[in-house]
Amino acid sequence: MIGYGFMGATHSVGWRQAPRVFDLPEAVEMAVIVGRNADAVASAAAQWGWSESATDWREVIARDDIDVVDIVTPGDSHAEIAIAALEAGKHVLVEKPLANTVAEAEAMADAAARAAARGIRSMVGFTYRRVPAVTFLRDLIAEGVVGRVQQVRAAYRQDWLVDPSMPLAWRLQKEHAGSGALGDIGAHIIDMTQFVTGQDVTAVSGTIETIVAERPLQGSGSGLSGTAAEGFGAVTVDDVAIFTGRLANGALVSFEATRFATGRKNALTIEVSGDRGALAFDLEDLNSLQFYDRTAPGDRQGFTKILVTEGDHPYVGAWWPAGHMLGYEHGFSHQVVDLVTAIADGTDPHPSFAEGLSVQRVLDAVERSAENESAWVRTAADVPASI
Repeated sequence: MIGYGFMGATHSVGWRQAPRVFDLPEAVEMAVIVGRNADAVASAAAQWGWSESATDWREVIARDDIDVVDIVTPGDSHAEIAIAALEAGKHVLVEKPLANTVAEAEAMADAAARAAARGIRSMVGFTYRRVPAVTFLRDLIAEGVVGRVQQVRAAYRQDWLVDPSMPLAWRLQKEHAGSGALGDIGAHIIDMTQFVTGQDVTAVSGTIETIVAERPLQGSGSGLSGTAAEGFGAVTVDDVAIFTGRLANGALVSFEATRFATGRKNALTIEVSGDRGALAFDLEDLNSLQFYDRTAPGDRQGFTKILVTEGDHPYVGAWWPAGHMLGYEHGFSHQVVDLVTAIADGTDPHPSFAEGLSVQRVLDAVERSAENESAWVRTAADVPASI
């Protein structure tokens, strides 16, 4: 694994837990974790269960004993590491978003296609797809329970940047992150919308805003927290992105991605409305769905809570007895299960780099729209998401 911060911790939990809970078709060995700071990455290896640590990712991906490379670094290094790993014959998992630019994402998708011809697999880490309730929501829509999708509302709201004294972390610098709330959390709701509906976002009209333009320089930090150093630096990414999208079937989607929603800690919500019913999901209540059946008798209509904790729900049967809850970290185990299974079966896992490129094109279109007075911009999705 290349990287060892917040996402390094979550991916490590996934790699450690999946072989112990699921009957994987191949054994998994957590061989080596890589980072620039030798002491810090050695500490991460000891904490999260990696056999060894290293500071040179190029040397690690050249090793014969490494089969899979998991990339959890900031977005500015995704393309270089992923392409090099694929060319070295390694299967690759990359944390979302796929890249910082469309050009980088296109190069990665091309490299993945060439590698797939040699039996090398690749996947993007849109982990919320693997929350059992989200996977089940997708399945229900595919069954037709909501009928024709007519409208979608998707939002991802956090508040960790409301305090203007929060230091200037890498996520607030365009050269490292690519974009702000748009790419960091907006990418999730774009992918989730395309995943659950089975349709691409074909055009967008958007507005982005930077609310706090300057922040204290960061002294030290981990995950979404840090301590300030002396001096200030410019915030070069968006704090809020609000945009409208159109699906391939013509349905409209409202998107909101913000890290300034005071009081909202990790509020990812999606509601899909159709001519026969509706389904709604809230990450802060991640073990359930809300279902409205418009075909029920009028005196019995209303949203019904479905508890997605039964053994026949996606992924759930490997865990605990019925009714026992899962949490945020379980999606990362499910991600490992799907990737390892695809490698063993010789099939392409999802979301693919092509699907990651599809999301990247939507992100790019939102930025171009915002630069042009929110004019509608087509996403030019000539590589459609494959669900």
